Amino acid sequence: MPKQIHSYEVLRRPIVTEKSTALAASGKYVFEVAFGANKPQIREAVERAFDVQVHAVNVMRVRGKRKRRGRIISRGRDWKKAIVTLKPGDQIQLFEGV
Repeated sequence: MPKQIHSYEVLRRPIVTEKSTALAASGKYVFEVAFGANKPQIREAVERAFDVQVHAVNVMRVRGKRKRRGRIISRGRDWKKAIVTLKPGDQIQLFEGV
């Protein structure tokens, strides 16, 4: 059984890139989410936060980038990304006009 995460802690930030802006035109929105969150928790958090109906949730884990400073090699933190598809007719105003 997965650990319960409060729905306000599931969504970390929206991801605004060229690709995510193009996806928003087709009703798909991209968020950084808590690493321990699962698909039902992400669905509930988006529906509660933005008052929309979610059709599907796709989740992927993103590995942190390697960075070099001379001989020192470090790595950024790993994070989790969710692509949320909304029902036709719904949209999130946060992303419109970006």
